[in-house]
Amino acid sequence: MDYLPIFLDIRGQPCLVVGGGEVAARKAALLLRAGARLAIRAPSLCADLEEDLAAGRIAHHAGIFQEGDLVGISLVIAATDDEEVNRSVAAAARSRRIPVNVVDVPALCSFIMPSIVERGPVIVAVSSGGNSPVLARLLRARLETLIPSSYGRLAALAGVFRERVKARFAPAERRRFWERTLQGPIAELVFSGREEAARNAMQAALDDNRLAFTGGEVALIGAGPGDPDLLTFRALRLMQQADVVVYDRLVSKPVLELVRRDAQFIYAGKERAKHALPQEDINHLLVRLAKEGKRVVRLKGGDPFIFGRGGEEIDTLAAEGIPFQVVPGITAASGCAVYAGIPLTHRDYSQSVVFVTGHLKDGSMDLNWPALAQSRQTLVFYMGLLGVEILCRELIANGLPAETPAALIQQGTMPEQRVLVGTLETLPGILRTGNVKAPTLIIVGEVVRLRERLKWFETAA
Repeated sequence: MDYLPIFLDIRGQPCLVVGGGEVAARKAALLLRAGARLAIRAPSLCADLEEDLAAGRIAHHAGIFQEGDLVGISLVIAATDDEEVNRSVAAAARSRRIPVNVVDVPALCSFIMPSIVERGPVIVAVSSGGNSPVLARLLRARLETLIPSSYGRLAALAGVFRERVKARFAPAERRRFWERTLQGPIAELVFSGREEAARNAMQAALDDNRLAFTGGEVALIGAGPGDPDLLTFRALRLMQQADVVVYDRLVSKPVLELVRRDAQFIYAGKERAKHALPQEDINHLLVRLAKEGKRVVRLKGGDPFIFGRGGEEIDTLAAEGIPFQVVPGITAASGCAVYAGIPLTHRDYSQSVVFVTGHLKDGSMDLNWPALAQSRQTLVFYMGLLGVEILCRELIANGLPAETPAALIQQGTMPEQRVLVGTLETLPGILRTGNVKAPTLIIVGEVVRLRERLKWFETAA
């Protein structure tokens, strides 16, 4: 994170804008809306600033910038078209530890101005770290369509009841109360303009003794193959409400960064012959955390019910009477294949697809090879990296041609994705020389031939 996102209270504080043109006027307007006592240092003023001066909203110091202008100033913005003046303002402000922004010159700034979505007391600020102001504005435009203006009224209502809710509930219960009321019928009353009814409903909710939240719950969430854009809306909402997150090795860092920031994180990853927590311990950990009244998210790479052992976990939860829900995720087979440009089925090449785990519970690879070695079928091997030589040899021995196309996808859907393409005959050699590491997925079948035409992800990247 290149900048710390903060919101400054400058109400009644003396602030300075250096520059008298249209850009300076836009910055001045923003500072005035935030309640600043504003002075402008410039030889002359544009029409908008002249209007502000006439209305008594600003003070004007004619002439060029002087270091003495910064005496008593809390914040300064340099908005001139003179590079030397801008540098002088920045240097003088930094020497006095005064926050300074030089418009469109991030290197001279101690803070940068974000694109803003304002909804009453609700403010959403978007920044590209000074790299692309246009991108920040495009994101702001998208947010404008997603955040109704009535959210400001909803925030104001919450402010009225904040202290009463704080006195009524303990912290965990308090958050759940707000999550329920701000997303349910009370919010809808505000959005429809019935604010008096919303206030009455809020007070009724506070008076309802049934709102004593004591039990916890568990959500098993498929985190997908890595790209955070592949998460479902439901998954994201639950991740933002979590008290505790228990996550696997295959859950990517960008996905974890979308979890509520003050949630507790517990790593339960597994590698071959190396488990941070045995599966039985994970099952009982979920039960214990839920019985403590916590809202638990169990994040699993891909889909929790496809080689994710999610069934074992909910079996334990059900036996203990713990409320749970399961959120499907995009499984690695689907996500990695799409990002590699390999359709899993195609009417000219494959009419079926089989997902296969590369090793069984005892670590062996004792698969039904005759059933797998069928023509016009796509095979997807999970966790098969160490068994590549065995699976290629057995598929050939059971009838698949040695020249059957095969692909190995490493870190699929992520920017680091690698796709190595060969055949059943050549794939073991490619693996030995390709420095391939987990997580990987192996796809076998004629559909691999389509990759050269359909590798959209790499072309787009």
